[in-house]
Amino acid sequence: MYKHAWDTEPKARILIVDDHPIVRHGMVQLINIQKDLHLCCEAGDADQALAAMRDCHHDVAIVDISLPGVSGFELIKTLTSRYANLITLVFSMHSDPGYAERALRAGARGYVTKQEATQNILFALRQVLKGGIYLSGQMQALILGQMVESSPHTDRSSLNRLSEREYEVLRLIGLGFGTIEIANKLKRSVKTIETHRATIKAKFGLATSAQLVNFACKWVSTEL
Repeated sequence: MYKHAWDTEPKARILIVDDHPIVRHGMVQLINIQKDLHLCCEAGDADQALAAMRDCHHDVAIVDISLPGVSGFELIKTLTSRYANLITLVFSMHSDPGYAERALRAGARGYVTKQEATQNILFALRQVLKGGIYLSGQMQALILGQMVESSPHTDRSSLNRLSEREYEVLRLIGLGFGTIEIANKLKRSVKTIETHRATIKAKFGLATSAQLVNFACKWVSTEL
């Protein structure tokens, strides 16, 4: 966990939670030249984020979804339950609407993809600080599209029954990653990923690993 305390004027105090130091560094450089915003703390995982919250008062937490250990979804739920006045904003590499929907259900007030222009994060921060919700126009269109279209390959109610980590595992399977690769990406053990795979198969009534892969690939193809 890192603190930045070179500004003393009252500004919105921001915590960033991302396991990539270069992303955190870029956000510090972008935010701390603003007159109304101050990124005062950095964290690389959920434990560091919770420690930062104990040490400092923050107005906004910018949270990545794909964190080592506890996922960003679970961290958002914890932060929202413990700190009623804290606003959470997701900054994620995932551009499919399912992630945005889950983030908002977890308690986030906005969702910004890392593919968007850097100025969008500043707009999003100011939007949520004013009490609004931020989604890009493209993300809004994708979510609305999902609401009015029924996919032949996706049982939405079953998807909603997946845990946040199971959802991530299913998506990575659909993108073609094997168990060891998924374990490395999520920084979990191979045994844990195998357990997630078994649970996903049970929830969707899939008998074999081949059926799981086929289902995941078809689902991901409808989400992208």
